[in-house]
Amino acid sequence: MKLAVISDIHGNIEALNEVLGDVDRRNVDQIVSLGDNIGYGPEPEAVIETLCDRGIPSILGNHELAVKEPAYLEWFNPLARKSHIKTRECLSPQALDYCRGLPPTRIVQGCLCVHGCPPDSTITYIFELSRAQLARIFDRMDERICFVGHTHRLEIIAYDGGEAKWRDPVDTAVQLDPDCQHIINAGSVGQPRDGDNRAKYVIWDTETYTLTVRRVPYDIKVTADRIIELGWPEFYARRLW
Repeated sequence: MKLAVISDIHGNIEALNEVLGDVDRRNVDQIVSLGDNIGYGPEPEAVIETLCDRGIPSILGNHELAVKEPAYLEWFNPLARKSHIKTRECLSPQALDYCRGLPPTRIVQGCLCVHGCPPDSTITYIFELSRAQLARIFDRMDERICFVGHTHRLEIIAYDGGEAKWRDPVDTAVQLDPDCQHIINAGSVGQPRDGDNRAKYVIWDTETYTLTVRRVPYDIKVTADRIIELGWPEFYARRLW
């Protein structure tokens, strides 16, 4: 089975459409979103509609959490808070209910899916954790594979039962060690932060135990211009480039 894992779309329908077109050409069996479908980008309603129309399951991201629990918005920086307020103004009652109803985790094809950090944190960044903390998380994790997002950066962390080791994903298929557990960051569709402005997602092949990174170009200018046109923080338009 081939599983496409997308994350951090952030209201960028241009990027999402190009990614889904790429997915459709890869003979993928299933797609899952790791949350933060909204925030920063100008088309949150269209993104949610597309996920629903395509039957793509999602989990709760920290931007959906701020819809579900408005008090959490106080943890956002001022620009992110302004963007979130604009996002809420763009969402229909149905879309708001969708955000509130997302679960914090899912098990898909035997893989744990969580936005921030296993076992179920929506807000914890993987890079905040020490090697010792990661080892304890792996020891308590039943699944061999966990997919996360949140940092907007691709990453693979392998654990052999004694030590956590990091590696950067490459464009070719990466053979993972079936004797190790792995936490895999799927990067970001709508707002990459790794110096490459193409939309990112990964494909996990459960039969060959390989991970493939896909880097998909899209029309950034359309999204950037729309952000400015709607009066959202210009910073998030510039950041796309």
